[in-house]
Amino acid sequence: MTFLNLGILAHVDAGKTTLTERLLFQAGVIRTIGRVDDGDTQTDAMELERRRGITITSAVVTFRLDDVTVNVIDTPGHSDFIAEVERALGVLDGAVLVVSAVEGVQAQTRVLMRTLKRLGVPTLIFVNKIDRAGAREAELVDEIRAALGVRVVALSRVDGIGARTATATARPWDTELLTEATEALADNNEAFMTAFVNGDLPDTDTCRRELTRQTHAGLLHPVLFGSAATATGITELTAAIHDHLPSTQASPDGAPDGLVFKVERGPASEKIAYVRMRAGTLRPRTRPAVRRGTSTLDAKITAVRVFGHGTTTITSDAVAGSIAKVWGMTDVRIGDVITGAASKTSPSTAQPRTDGPPTTVDTAEEPTPTLFARPSWETVVTPKNPRDRMALHAALRSLAERDPLVEPRWEGEQCLVNLYGEVQKEVIASLLNDEFGIAVEFSDSRMLHIELPTGIGEAEEVMGDDASTHFYATIGLRVAPGPAGSGVRYQLGVERGSLLSSMRNAIEEMVYSTLGQGLHGWPVHDCEVTLIRSGYMPPASTASEFRKLTPLVVARALRRAGTVVCEPISRFVLDLPEAAAPSVLSALAEVGSTVEETDAASGVWRLSGTMRTAAVKGIQRRLPGLAAGEATFTSHVDGHRPLTGEPPRRARTDGNPLDRDSYLRFLNNR
Repeated sequence: MTFLNLGILAHVDAGKTTLTERLLFQAGVIRTIGRVDDGDTQTDAMELERRRGITITSAVVTFRLDDVTVNVIDTPGHSDFIAEVERALGVLDGAVLVVSAVEGVQAQTRVLMRTLKRLGVPTLIFVNKIDRAGAREAELVDEIRAALGVRVVALSRVDGIGARTATATARPWDTELLTEATEALADNNEAFMTAFVNGDLPDTDTCRRELTRQTHAGLLHPVLFGSAATATGITELTAAIHDHLPSTQASPDGAPDGLVFKVERGPASEKIAYVRMRAGTLRPRTRPAVRRGTSTLDAKITAVRVFGHGTTTITSDAVAGSIAKVWGMTDVRIGDVITGAASKTSPSTAQPRTDGPPTTVDTAEEPTPTLFARPSWETVVTPKNPRDRMALHAALRSLAERDPLVEPRWEGEQCLVNLYGEVQKEVIASLLNDEFGIAVEFSDSRMLHIELPTGIGEAEEVMGDDASTHFYATIGLRVAPGPAGSGVRYQLGVERGSLLSSMRNAIEEMVYSTLGQGLHGWPVHDCEVTLIRSGYMPPASTASEFRKLTPLVVARALRRAGTVVCEPISRFVLDLPEAAAPSVLSALAEVGSTVEETDAASGVWRLSGTMRTAAVKGIQRRLPGLAAGEATFTSHVDGHRPLTGEPPRRARTDGNPLDRDSYLRFLNNR
């Protein structure tokens, strides 16, 4: 059996979900094509998705393409749900990036292609909506090539572009196509370069094989034209999916290796994990290990179901290449790796143990850096009925299982969650009301800053060194800056056997928790934390002792390292009439924007650059007046930059481990 896990990606409204419906219809999975506007599509199962006509959560749907089982992962197009896209990208064999023939390359299109290139995901580009007025063909291929910075070859052509009767058909492999393909392939193949320069074109089979090889390697992207609404060009697209995207041959051999990319709750509130199997076989009634960072947890699988036809699943072992829904892992989280049999920790001796510099360093797999910018806003969530306050806390923790970046936190009686944008408020409110019966309201969103470490700091607490230590534990930690976009990485710099697994897990858990609030109260990013000393004394030493002590050591090491507060920055593209350029440039300068590129053609200016994310809403409000309603503005968060002057602070909720006495009072009063 052969599997292809295929992502359908696009800027919102490019026709991504409609394309998925068309592929399912053509494969015989559905009898009628659902419409987003009617709320009856296969992959938009949430009531809010059907009501709003947008995809909010990733969905899996399966069809057969000759000898290949294709698992389509339909992802959101709206930028507020980019975290769902990120989780899906880690399980793809290939992708189809949908571009509107009318709107062309849009802000989210750029973000998605940049990420696909970074990950090396083989990608086809499908130009949709060729039947719409204003659709473009050759001009759009040039725009894709220039705006996305990719090598492309158009494998189909359009007759009657922009008319309802427009048709897309496969281009014949004649001299024209062979010449175009040879030129595109030549940059990564010396033999093709020689052939192109000499005018000695390779034969069709040789050219097709090289095109497939470079597509697999992410070096080139075939372009197909069509219309998901009218079905033209879909046969050519499915042929390209089958011929030019890589698939995985199922093999049951070896230990299971699978990645959890989605978690949902079933009818009885049980956790269901979506797992992409990378190797081996996962069976029910087995006890594999679950790797989470440097920790290894035991798991008991009670049921395994794989996608077989459409959105239905069947009871079956999950083999390499497949996507399965897995029951039984009560503590599962997104990003967990299911691996071989769980290891057992040997019981400790009755002697105290301490370790200084390591003789071996832990080699656990590094976490994948965040592909997209993290949420830039936060808001206070308040139950309309005060009696629902405790239920709201539990409900938000449940939602965070599905979207960890929501990160609920509490400031006294207030509950806050992270947001990418305002649409997420409606989603959270709908989920809380529909699933938990809790009606809520939100405060105005406020900017979410981050802190980055500026140096290296070390701290330790050692049993017996000071009567005021209060803890039966020894912990030494080093805090250092990490690579940009890496988040927080925790690693062991001591022998793995120097602590019981429960103690190791407690330290790791509290490192991540404590760095949710840095020296100024903002989350700490791009930080590497290493355990450089450890010790315990049975039976007084427990995991609880390590859980309580870790925040003090982390906070002290972070203070010695130092941090800088950073604000989110957005990258923007702005199209406007030439006459409006002076006033718009002046407005951009007022909010500290940096215009990096300016292109002018036929009386229209395109400005691109960066600005403070906090200024985006203000510019959007002013543009209609500045440009007589003729400006088009798109933006996306694209990193952070240090603030100058006195940094803003955020209230702490952890008893302030930066102050030892305050923290100890916090522990005693809990």
